[in-house]
Amino acid sequence: MRADPGVLSSFRRWRRNRILARARLDGAVWAAALRRYSFTRALGPEEARLLRERVILFRHDKEITGAGGLEVSEEMRVDIAVQASMLVLGLDLDWYRGFTEVIVYPDEFVVDYEYVDADGVAHHVREPMSGESWLTGPVILSWADTRQADSGGGYNVVMHEFAHKLDMLNGDANGCPPLHAGMDARRWAEDLRAAYEDFSRRVEARAHTRIDPYAAENPAEFFAVLSEAFFEIPEVVHADYPAVYAELAAFYRQDPLARLERAA
Repeated sequence: MRADPGVLSSFRRWRRNRILARARLDGAVWAAALRRYSFTRALGPEEARLLRERVILFRHDKEITGAGGLEVSEEMRVDIAVQASMLVLGLDLDWYRGFTEVIVYPDEFVVDYEYVDADGVAHHVREPMSGESWLTGPVILSWADTRQADSGGGYNVVMHEFAHKLDMLNGDANGCPPLHAGMDARRWAEDLRAAYEDFSRRVEARAHTRIDPYAAENPAEFFAVLSEAFFEIPEVVHADYPAVYAELAAFYRQDPLARLERAA
């Protein structure tokens, strides 16, 4: 028997309200996290309240654990939750369904994997990484890279990896997450493809760009890199690729550039 959607919705609201009512979030830790990043300092009071709820629910649903000898403090857990929750501030924590763990290493970690290329040749690769997202598994982060958030270059490994998680909601990451009703999937594909091709040409020509050249790796990385830049350096994304900025604003249901301008 299929449960009534209204009942499920009511139960979910009851569960969330219960979690929020019982939550204990250290006020000093929370205030410090809000001050730490330009994208949180620009939040209005209602947005900050909503972000706090997102962080509490994220902390309840996701276990943030250390690896490689790293001891994860409460401040570190809140910082990671804040950055991840910014992406879904205009959405919902249900967009992070399907996994329960965030693993944090002290620094870059080595990934050992095999793949078969288009010519059928098998390759064995060992390479250091700052972050990784698994389709049906955890998000893995380097704390050394996580600490570089909001350093002015648009680099945010937490947002990058959680953008991949959003992208993976409809299968392997390909640069097209599930879009909202009313969004034009064909326009999304055309706008991001045109920008990706232009950006790849600029990187190949060694032209100056404030956007991380790693975005030229493939369409999935382009979406993830542009997502982190959208929140960290929105003025650059808006200036270089206004159509992509508009698509991301529609998808994330946020306008970081307007928020920063209001806060200035």
